[in-house]
Amino acid sequence: MCHGSETDGRGVFDLRFALPSECADQLASGEADIGIVPVIELARQNLDYFRGTGIASHGPVRSILLISKVPFRQIRTLATDSGSRTSVMLARVILSAQFDVEPRVFSRPADLAPMLGEADAALLIGDAALRVDPATLPFETLDLGEAWTRMTGLPMVFALWAGAKSVVGGDQHDRYSEAFLASCRYGLSRIGEISERESLARGFAKELVRGYLTRHIVFELGARDYQGLELYLREAGEIERRPAPRGIPA
Repeated sequence: MCHGSETDGRGVFDLRFALPSECADQLASGEADIGIVPVIELARQNLDYFRGTGIASHGPVRSILLISKVPFRQIRTLATDSGSRTSVMLARVILSAQFDVEPRVFSRPADLAPMLGEADAALLIGDAALRVDPATLPFETLDLGEAWTRMTGLPMVFALWAGAKSVVGGDQHDRYSEAFLASCRYGLSRIGEISERESLARGFAKELVRGYLTRHIVFELGARDYQGLELYLREAGEIERRPAPRGIPA
């Protein structure tokens, strides 16, 4: 199992630690039974998910930035981080709906200058996005969490604990759900400790990390989060049914 919470799950899970995109690959290969996966993989792998916990935003997410050297309506090429599956689709949904463009997408290491050297726009996620200050960039910048919520009036869900329908719907469902919720709440009760540890490990100011974890990211999910999820999956499905511009990987 791929695990991203603060308790070790001893007695419930055999834990492994990985990025959500890697968790999705391990589910696809059968190496893992449950993982915290990018929500776009729910449809691609026909997965089910546990309700109650995940990774979402209710406005600006700060860690997912679309940065363009041309006006958004003129974007024809987009360089993305290979680990950003849900965010890549979110960028495509927003660019299509708000700016009527469908760029050619390709993957590159998360380094803004080389990405913009090859493409009209770049998608930065995670630490790479947190290391830039959008207010000081000489480029068009869009926080995709904020853009989605402004466009739809709903939260954006990025990742969920998921697995095969037979696993999620099995006789251990309640036990697993309770373990995820307990792990989430354990982490939230120690957000100060986590902020300090992660700021040191990643070279960020403690205030940035704490603000990100408490103001931008939502870990306990409710009914509106799932409404946002359902809408995102519908919009993503529409995009995926269209013929892809040359260069977008299947």
